[in-house]
Amino acid sequence: MKSDLLDRLLADRDAKRAVVLVTDLDNGGGELHYPGEGGDGALAEAVAAAARADKSRIIEHEGRRLFLNVNNPPLRMVICGAVHIAQPLSRMATLAGYDVTVVDPRAAFASAERFPGLALSHEWPDEAMEALGPDARTAVVTLTHDPKLDDPALLVTLRSPAFYIGSLGSTRTHAKRKERLSAEGIDEANFARIHGPIGLDIGAKSPAEIAVSIMGEITETLRRKLD
Repeated sequence: MKSDLLDRLLADRDAKRAVVLVTDLDNGGGELHYPGEGGDGALAEAVAAAARADKSRIIEHEGRRLFLNVNNPPLRMVICGAVHIAQPLSRMATLAGYDVTVVDPRAAFASAERFPGLALSHEWPDEAMEALGPDARTAVVTLTHDPKLDDPALLVTLRSPAFYIGSLGSTRTHAKRKERLSAEGIDEANFARIHGPIGLDIGAKSPAEIAVSIMGEITETLRRKLD
């Protein structure tokens, strides 16, 4: 690999930017491709699919054998609300490979004792979300059931490319949430990005079961477009 190409690849990794190194297996030539950032056709689609799958692969393209080496930044999950559901959900997400941050200005809830080994933020949710900068590899979950905390987090997150946004609450609660966020300028299409009621409909009752349903829906959202 040429030194300038390696330097760019390392810089992209440091910047936590998704990048795919495409190497021609016949002549050893390489170039960097950025999923979803320009380009069209079969190669761009193959690059995007490999990045979504987090799986490097060999493809045939225009008579050439190409190796797509995927370099994705870590998956992240931001949980707004250090409630009971957040405890099993954060553990499940960590096991699934997510870097988890728990956001709650109530320090007694978002404590190291309740969430050992996790990043904690005691900032107000909108400030925390601005600082964290959710990207296309980020899932955001709001669990407080308190509009004063959930709504500010959602308003920031809906301006981001976060791949999953979910909010705890009943269908009635979600309808009221829509009214509030609409008053803040969130249109129908953007509001539809919010999964609410949150989680897969598996009849979950306990905090752990609800966490399973949420983790399942996040995984489905991340992976369902794959081949």
